[in-house]
Amino acid sequence: MTEEVDQQVPRALITGITGQDGLYLGEFLAAKGYEVFGMVRGQSNPKIPTVEEYIPSIQLLEGDLRDLSSLIGVLETAQPDEIYNLGAISFVGLSFKQPELTGDITGMGVLRMLEAVRIHTQGSMNGVRFYQASSSEMFGQTTETPQRETTQFHPRSPYGVGKVFGHYVTQNYRESYDAWACSGILFNHESPRRGFEFLTRKVTRAVARIALGRQKVLAVGNMEVSRDWGFAGDYVRAMWLMLQQDEPEDYVIATGTGHSVRNLLQIAFKHVGIDDWRPYVVQDERFFRPADVAILVGDATKARDKLGWRPTVGFRQLIEMMVEADLENEKRNAGTGRELTTASSRACRPTGPGKDVNRDVPPRY
Repeated sequence: MTEEVDQQVPRALITGITGQDGLYLGEFLAAKGYEVFGMVRGQSNPKIPTVEEYIPSIQLLEGDLRDLSSLIGVLETAQPDEIYNLGAISFVGLSFKQPELTGDITGMGVLRMLEAVRIHTQGSMNGVRFYQASSSEMFGQTTETPQRETTQFHPRSPYGVGKVFGHYVTQNYRESYDAWACSGILFNHESPRRGFEFLTRKVTRAVARIALGRQKVLAVGNMEVSRDWGFAGDYVRAMWLMLQQDEPEDYVIATGTGHSVRNLLQIAFKHVGIDDWRPYVVQDERFFRPADVAILVGDATKARDKLGWRPTVGFRQLIEMMVEADLENEKRNAGTGRELTTASSRACRPTGPGKDVNRDVPPRY
């Protein structure tokens, strides 16, 4: 027997709730009066207390993107009006080491989620709005810059390939089953809540530690690549806007400006008073990808015109925000004798109260 649902309160289900985007999105929706459900794989997840701290009203449900029956059970309990499918193996570098797992979760997980929706709604898929987290990594070795919704995909990693599958299967369910389903092709988006395995957070944490005399050198891979980096808090707002439209469509979400890794290093070190960063940075072959992408820059004209979406945080402001968060984190925890992983609450505050969702994630250096 299905529980009685208050039709006046919108209900949202978020997969990947423990990640950077899931946490920002959960805060955003809760502030708008949503009843928010988050899917987690097992109650032993060490990030659950952090999620509950950020979003006190959150209801966590056990489910696994590799198990269709568990997804159907989650939908039966949550009875969502909106689904935000953010769950994935999201670290590109890891996808080369675990390609099968990446394909199963990042790619096939989308198919299982959509099929669960089809079964749950008994074929009336246009009654539930579905957002798929697509990625700029789908473009890969593109011949067109900037990239837009019509740019051809040429992914260069197992992660990108999995995201292309998820993107196209979302389109297929939209066309085959009249699903109200759309994809947001999000370019790189960061925050003080980013995991240490991601380049931006690896850099800002290392810069903070170097400035405080706790680290001597930072090892990175290819410094020539260029990415379109934005603030995660801005990007979750775009996700929500997509699901408020009359018809489902796919959108590129980006700032429209690219920055090299060298530029990232320059801004981060400059913020702590180091003008010449080169003595503190070395290139390490371990961090080069088997197949890399030279430049990814997005054209968000469609999102600007149809959604009214624009980024509010610029690249320099973003990197300085992250460095400040890591500086405060290191200072606050100095002398505790443990690795320091909690980001500044003040620096996380643009879209929520914020402490670091990645406090239990070890760095992958």
